[in-house]
Amino acid sequence: MRPGFPPEPTQSLWMPDALAARGARLRWLTAQDLHWLRELYAGTREDEMAAVPWTPAQKRHFLDQQFDAQHRHYLQRYGNADFLAVCDLGDRPLGRLYLQRTTPAHLIVDVSLFPHARGQGLGTALIAAIQRQAMAQGCGVMLHVLQQNRRARRLYERLGFVAGADRSSPHLRLGWGPARARCKRPGKGDRF
Repeated sequence: MRPGFPPEPTQSLWMPDALAARGARLRWLTAQDLHWLRELYAGTREDEMAAVPWTPAQKRHFLDQQFDAQHRHYLQRYGNADFLAVCDLGDRPLGRLYLQRTTPAHLIVDVSLFPHARGQGLGTALIAAIQRQAMAQGCGVMLHVLQQNRRARRLYERLGFVAGADRSSPHLRLGWGPARARCKRPGKGDRF
């Protein structure tokens, strides 16, 4: 059983101008997106899997199991998050954004782009738009990143994220902005 996503919210979807300027948009994810999300996940693990002495079929089976476990975990742990697809204007998937808007800081649960969509400013535009939205609500932004993911760390640090004190975990916790501020609850028009 591969669960899909929560029903599409009735609120309007927030559309960052900077994303639209790059020919991209956001939309709610549905169960029909699970196939390409699985491919996106596998692509994020390519370097890691290259060193494993398994057959391609064994690697794929492992990655499918890992994706399914991650997907179930995200739905259970972050069920009130916005599960969004980053798409081009023709609705071709470029990546995903899972964002939980909580107090005192919004949590970027996951943000991933396909390799062909990286290096074009999409990630920067997306993260900066999240920061602006959080700041407008008096909130900070938090995320976790693998310590070995130097490219992503450089992006986040360039956008003002600072690592937490605990560096013993494989994942770094990064924070930005007024994390101790009291966020106002998003209004109907504030929905992502």
